[in-house]
Amino acid sequence: MAESFDFLKPTEAAVVSGVDLKIVNHAIDRALPPRVVRRGKGKSVWAEACFYIAFYHRSAGKLTADERRFAILDIDKRVEAAGEETSRWHSLRRHCVVQHDFLALDLDAFWYETHERWGRYLAAREIVTVDPAILGGTPVIAGTRVPVHDVAASVAAGISPSRIASAYPLLKAEHIELASLYAKANPLQGRPPERRPVEGAKINSKRTIERRRQSA
Repeated sequence: MAESFDFLKPTEAAVVSGVDLKIVNHAIDRALPPRVVRRGKGKSVWAEACFYIAFYHRSAGKLTADERRFAILDIDKRVEAAGEETSRWHSLRRHCVVQHDFLALDLDAFWYETHERWGRYLAAREIVTVDPAILGGTPVIAGTRVPVHDVAASVAAGISPSRIASAYPLLKAEHIELASLYAKANPLQGRPPERRPVEGAKINSKRTIERRRQSA
């Protein structure tokens, strides 16, 4: 997988880490090395930092907060010192074993699971188009005018993929799954128009016909 130097919003990091949003914010404030966090108008983290977030959350029942933070900082110092430019993900994997007098950990499983979720999220981003010329910039499935969040609303409503596909013939099962993932990572902001799930019928075309004025 090609290297990505993306910074992720907390909602995106929650999906890639496989944790709740509140866990991401807690990790940003309490556990992550400063160099992997960007602060400003909104918090964001390196995509690879999701490995740290996943470990920090899932090991809470076995390690203290200090031990978890120690492990994260130990790994990150070695990754930073290595200075490898090819792939931070691969550098993380090479340095994800912690060996100290009081702590011995192998975090390869956390790396594998997080890296796999990152790959799925990259795939989700690739099937989405945001273009001001298409539905005013509403995120749509690439090559269509099908709003991503409408598809996700249908999935959330419990509508089967086959029924969704029958309403949107251009979509494949993979599109539907990835659209739901993308929408979870990128929830609509503010008070958007209500997204209605598929009801069974579909609109094949829509035209506005100007009403002819009657003669006076």
